[in-house]
This record gives sequence, C-alpha cells and structure tokens, in this order.
Amino acid sequence: MARKFFGTDGVRGRANTYPMTAEMALKLGAAAGRYFRKDQARHRVVIGKDTRLSGYMFENALTAGFTSTGMDVLLLSPVPTPAVGMLTTSMRADVGVMISASHNPHYDNGIKFFGPDGYKLSDEDEAAIEALLEEEIQPAQAQNIGRAKHIYDGKFRYNERVKSTLPNGMTLQGLKVVIDCANGAAYATAPEVLWELGAEVIPVGVSPNGFNINEGCGSTDVRTAAEAVVAHGADVGICLDGDADRVMVLDETGAVADGDQLMALLATRWAEEGRLKGGALVATVMSNLGLERHLDSHGIRLERTNVGDRYVVERMREGGYNLGGEQSGHIVMTDYATTGDGLVAGLQFLAAMKQLDKPASALVEQFERCPQLLENVRFEAGQSPLDDAAVKAAIADAEAALQGSGRLLIRKSGTEPLIRVMAECEDEAKLAQVVGSVVSAVQTATA
Repeated sequence: MARKFFGTDGVRGRANTYPMTAEMALKLGAAAGRYFRKDQARHRVVIGKDTRLSGYMFENALTAGFTSTGMDVLLLSPVPTPAVGMLTTSMRADVGVMISASHNPHYDNGIKFFGPDGYKLSDEDEAAIEALLEEEIQPAQAQNIGRAKHIYDGKFRYNERVKSTLPNGMTLQGLKVVIDCANGAAYATAPEVLWELGAEVIPVGVSPNGFNINEGCGSTDVRTAAEAVVAHGADVGICLDGDADRVMVLDETGAVADGDQLMALLATRWAEEGRLKGGALVATVMSNLGLERHLDSHGIRLERTNVGDRYVVERMREGGYNLGGEQSGHIVMTDYATTGDGLVAGLQFLAAMKQLDKPASALVEQFERCPQLLENVRFEAGQSPLDDAAVKAAIADAEAALQGSGRLLIRKSGTEPLIRVMAECEDEAKLAQVVGSVVSAVQTATA
C-alpha cells in the first residue's frame, strides 16, 4: 500500500498547517491506537517529544486519540528519540511515539512511531495506519477509555542505559568536552551523562524556549560549539540535533568529523576487535565515495541503502549487521540502541580517544573525502520537477559527463519540499558544472 502522509521519518511538516495539525494528530493517535490494540486487554503507548512549542499541542492531541481507543498513555516529556525506542520495550508498551522534526526549524514538527520492539514502523505498518484514517474509527466504550500518566524518571532510565555503553570501568576524567544540545531534547540528559562519567562539561544550546531549537547551534550549525571548543581549550566537541539521534564531532581545533568519518572510525576499530558483524557497514547512497574506498582497503564491505536511517536499520536487521548510519550523523549501533543515538555515538568517539590515547584531531579524519557537492532546490506543493522533460535531459547529460569518473544522485527529500542534487567527482570543475546544470534545470522547472 502507498503512503500518503508518512515520509522517510514519520509524518512531518509545518506546525498548524495540514497535515501537521492537532486534528490530524488526534486522528493519527486514534488510528494507531486501533491498529495496535488487538484485544480488550490493557495496552499502552509511550510518548516523548523535543522542545518545540507545538509539541505540547501534538502531545495532547495524540493522547486524546490514543485514550479514545482504550490505550493507556505514558508521557515522557522532553527526551531524545532513542530514549523513546528504548523505553517502548523496557516499559512493555505496544507502540512508542516521538514528537519531533529532528534537525528542522522550530516551526516544523513531526510524529514518529515505534513498534513494540523499539524499532521504527515498517512501510507496511504505516500504510495500514493511513488506511484507518480513511475509515470511521470505532472508539472504546466509556468504561474502557485509556488513562494518561506522566513518567518522570524516563530520562534517568535512558541516562543509565547510555552510560552502560562505555567499556567497563572507563571514565571520562581528564577530558574537557563541549556538548551542544541544539536547545533540543537532550538539553538535560547529555550534560548530565558526561558529567556523571567524569568529564569536565561545557554546555551549549541548553536553554530551550520553544523557538530556538536548532537555531545557530547543534549538528546542523556547529559554529557556536567550535568557538566554545577553542575558547575553553576543550579536547573535543559533541554536537547533537534537535531530537539527539544524530551527531557531529569536533576536534580540539574545531574541525568537524561528519557521520562518514565516525562510521569509518567505528567500523575499522570494531573489525579489528572482531565486533563488526557480517564484516560490513550499512550506509546510504549519500555516503562519500572515499568512505567506500577506505573500508575496502580494510576488507570491510559497504552496504548502501536509500536515504533515511529507517532504511539503514531495515538492512541491518535483514543482514544481521550491527553498525550503520548516515553522513548526516545518524549512527546506528544495534548492540546499544534501536535507532540512531547521537550521544552514544559521541561516547564511542570519546572511548576511542581514551583507549588509543590520541587527541581528537588524530581521529576525526579517517579517510580523504572524494570531492562532493550537494545543492538543494525548493519546490512548491503540487510541483513535480523531476517529471519535467528538460530536467530529465539535464540529468541524462550529467550522468554521461560523469560516467567512469564519478556519480550523480538526484532525489526528492522525504522530510522537506526539496530536490537534492548531489554529485561526486575528483575533477572539481566538472563536479561544479554537472551539479550546476541540473540545479539550473530544476530551478527553471519550479519557477
């Protein structure tokens, strides 16, 4: 079944604009509640959120929808997305929900669903929930309406799980760490975890006001954290996004290691230690060609998937792999979590610094990147620029120009109204020319 509302990571859009309205959230809650409530026994859902102002509205609407079908709701308040996956299983819930638009600005929001195993729902499950939206959902009888309850220790349960991912007996004493929480879901948890593990902590982006999530901070804008690293003489910086499921790492000079570099470090170390299951790393088509070459030189396969951490996880589960992720900083380690976890990934980097007794600058660049250029073109609702004949011709010409010397990837974003045009090529002049030609054609088609 095709999905109308669900994208690559749940339902997402501008808050209070269709489909991200309170009414739709209520319907989604009722549909998901009916889908997961298979019998008359008590069923439960856990709901987490990040720090967006609209999160309160969607939390209340989802609660109304779920309880109307007889589901009991456990409210976690602001917690990272991976905490929802973890608590869904540990609290024996039938479904988990995270209210977040991840790295997007405050005026966007989204609703992500997790199954009882703590993993994000499959395309088939999401399509089935959408189908229920078209029907009249049967409410529970009055005596069977669900209850709602606040769970105040959810973040502490998550903190303990995160700390357990460090090697036994290891502390972070002697490390000065800048932690940028993007004024998002990890604003309380991440600094606490690092401090409890012994690090000297310089917090950034820990004053959410409902509007400043991801604004000039976090994994999508590391400049503030980089300035703090240099100003405080810190050893390393860890930058999370709004829901803390992705990370960028900064060395002591402020230089950035993206998801590809972090995956290269972890994959080679785990392979040396005999921990890399299946001898492979799972990443998306966006990961740099240099990563693939680096892994190949170490006898490690790179398994590529469509863009979206859920597709990475699906391939990991199918093949029995335990490490995967995205260039954008989603690092998935199924030994520790069911989804990307920026804080756990950051701790793995800190563990490598301690174990190898090396500065961050010796670890942030694991391989030489193949020149890569990515440009985004925004389009309006109802437009289909990739169906335009001139765009198709420009793409064909670009592919012909790159044949044998690079690769081209054109795709529609699953989270924003954007066409993403990405190419890789050692010849940077040719790289700029082919990307520019495709971007120009798409801009003309959307004008």
